[in-house]
Amino acid sequence: MTQAAQPVAAPPPPALDERMGRRSGLARLFARPEAGAVAGAIVIYIFFFAVAPPFRYADSFASVLYVTSTYGLMATPVALLMIGGEFDLSAGVAVTSSALTASLFSYEFTTNVWIGVLVALAEALLIGFLNGWIVVKTGIPSFLVTLGTFFMLQGLNIALTQTITNQVSSPDISTLQGYSSAQKVFSASFTIAGVNVRTSVLYWIAFFLIATWILLRTRVGNWIFSVGGSPASARAAGVPVARMKISLFMAVGLMGWFTGMHTLFLFDTIQAGQGIGNEFVYIIAAVVGGCLLTGGYGSAVGAAIGALIFGMVNQGIVYAGWNPDWFQFFVGLLLLGAILLNTFIRRRAEARI
Repeated sequence: MTQAAQPVAAPPPPALDERMGRRSGLARLFARPEAGAVAGAIVIYIFFFAVAPPFRYADSFASVLYVTSTYGLMATPVALLMIGGEFDLSAGVAVTSSALTASLFSYEFTTNVWIGVLVALAEALLIGFLNGWIVVKTGIPSFLVTLGTFFMLQGLNIALTQTITNQVSSPDISTLQGYSSAQKVFSASFTIAGVNVRTSVLYWIAFFLIATWILLRTRVGNWIFSVGGSPASARAAGVPVARMKISLFMAVGLMGWFTGMHTLFLFDTIQAGQGIGNEFVYIIAAVVGGCLLTGGYGSAVGAAIGALIFGMVNQGIVYAGWNPDWFQFFVGLLLLGAILLNTFIRRRAEARI
C-alpha cells in the first residue's frame, strides 16, 4: 500500500502593517464632526478682523457672543434633533409663541409674571410633544408636520395678539409683580474687565456642554445616534425609538421657551411677527457644525461653533459698514463656504483612514 500523502501546511498569512490599522491623531481630529466648523470659524474671524476694525475690540466681540448665544441656545437642541433624524421648522416661531403666551397671560389676568412663565413652559412642551407624537404615530416626515405647525403658530401669534391687544405686539409687562426677579434669571448681564456680557452667553455654553456630555457619555446619547442612523435597527436592539423622538422634539420646545423668556424680559415686550426665518438659522448652524441632513451624525459642539460663525457674520457685516441690502447674500456666501470647507476636510480625513 502506498503511504498517504501528508497534508501540506498552508503558509501563514502575511503580517499586516500595523500602520494600516491606525489613524494619525490629525486624521482623527479632522474626522470629528465639528472639525470643518472650527476651520470655517477661524477663516471668518480672520476675515472680519482684517476688514472690520471695530470687530477687533472686546466690547464688539461681546456683542458677537451675545448674538451667537441667541442662535446657539436653539441650535443645540435642533442639532440633537437632527442627529436623531428629524427636523423642526416651527422652532423659530415657537420662541415667539412662548414669549407671547407668558406676556399676554400675565398681563390679561394681572398675575405674577412667573405664572405666565410656567404657562408658557407648559405650552412649549405641549407643542413639542404634539410634533413628535404626530411624526412617530403617522410616519409623516417631520419636515411636513412641523411646517404645518409653523404656519399655525405664525397665524396664532399674529391673530391672537391683534385680537387681545388691538396691535401687533404684546403690552409692556415691566410693572407686573415678579418681573424684576424673572429678568434677573433670564436676561441679566455682568461686567468683565469693563465689558458688558449677557448671561445668555453663559447659558448657551452650559447647555451645549450638557448636550455634549449627553451625546458622548450617556446611554441616551447612544440612542440618539442609533435612532438617527437606523431607526429599524435601533428598535430591534431595544431602543425606545418613539419615546426618544418625542423627547427630542420636546427638548426643542423647552429651549424655545427659554429663548423666548430671554427675549421677553430683555425688551419687556415682543413683536408677534418675530422669529420667522430663524428656524433656518438654527438648522444652518447645526449643518455648518457637522450635522448630516440624513441623521445619525453630528455634535453639539459643532452646532455651537456653527452658531458662532453665524454670529460673527451677522455682526461682522455691520462692523464692516457694508450695505445692509447685501446682508443676506454675504451670509449665504460665507455660510456656504463654511459648509464646503467642512465637507472637504471630512472627506480628506475619511480618505486617509
